[in-house]
Amino acid sequence: MSTLKFAIIGYGNIGKRHAYHILQHPEASLLAVCEVPLFERPLDLSQEISFYDDIEEMLRTQEIDVVNVCSPNYLHHPHTLLALKHGKHVVCEKPMAMTTNECEEMIASAEKNKKTIFVVKQNRYNEPVQQVKRLIEQNSLGKIFMINVNCFWNRNEYYYQESPWRGKRKEDGGCLFTQFSHFVDILYYLFGDITDCRGIVHNYDHPYIEVEDTGSFFMRTIDGAIVNFNFSTCSHNKNMEGAFTILAEKGTVKIGGQYLNTIEYQDIENLILPEINIQAKSNDYGKYQGSMSNHDKLIDNVVKTLQGKDTIMTNAQEGKMVVGMIEKMYLGAERL
Repeated sequence: MSTLKFAIIGYGNIGKRHAYHILQHPEASLLAVCEVPLFERPLDLSQEISFYDDIEEMLRTQEIDVVNVCSPNYLHHPHTLLALKHGKHVVCEKPMAMTTNECEEMIASAEKNKKTIFVVKQNRYNEPVQQVKRLIEQNSLGKIFMINVNCFWNRNEYYYQESPWRGKRKEDGGCLFTQFSHFVDILYYLFGDITDCRGIVHNYDHPYIEVEDTGSFFMRTIDGAIVNFNFSTCSHNKNMEGAFTILAEKGTVKIGGQYLNTIEYQDIENLILPEINIQAKSNDYGKYQGSMSNHDKLIDNVVKTLQGKDTIMTNAQEGKMVVGMIEKMYLGAERL
């Protein structure tokens, strides 16, 4: 397969991020963008790119290989199904869907149409995460005893005013879907599924939204390690921390920084990890910051996987597992 032809559904902040990296990739081209409603033609892209306010029309008239679904959370399911029905591969932003049932429908459609769903979990590419992944795969840490996850970010009123679906229970789903699904994914990526979920969630400082802004969970991995998972969007003024601390038989290690971008602490038996401190790599949206910006690696993985040169980083079954973990957490949560 030569140059892959992409289209994007949803041209908000994350859609623009996808567009930039598609355009930068030497073996990818961006043919079309659909934004509903499309008030005016965006000025940041070439006149050669077609713009639509009707998804069906774009899918019907453009010779597209891959559709990047960058629409709001609650639209990932219907937009993915539309793209698959038209015979396109799909890159689906997080969360894959709002329920595991929706994920299963998406997977069934992909199998029926013989297409691939790539789920966007770009924090897996963070080098500190990859270093710890290798430690676990090589059993260098031995038995895992405890995992502590801290996600303390800031989301201000401007963030919610910018897109009216944000903070709505049915459209957004809550912090674990929107802000912190990447951290649930890294928990799954490194340690597998969870069980015995108990927690508390509450909205302390965002009276204009319908979901929580803070939560704390106590869980176990399927291998028996204790997990503490704490999150909040109430960090004063700016994002504070995104961190995993792992206490294990043969060592203790902390992936830290604001975005899992450093090895903040390590004491590992007969081993020293190289120093890693990635700077200025977050998705910067001006008045707030998102997660790590590894979408260049994501697009490259999509291209190379479809060319038969690589394997998929996050497949649809893994995307469904992460949604299932979030469902378990909310099911086990007390709302104050």
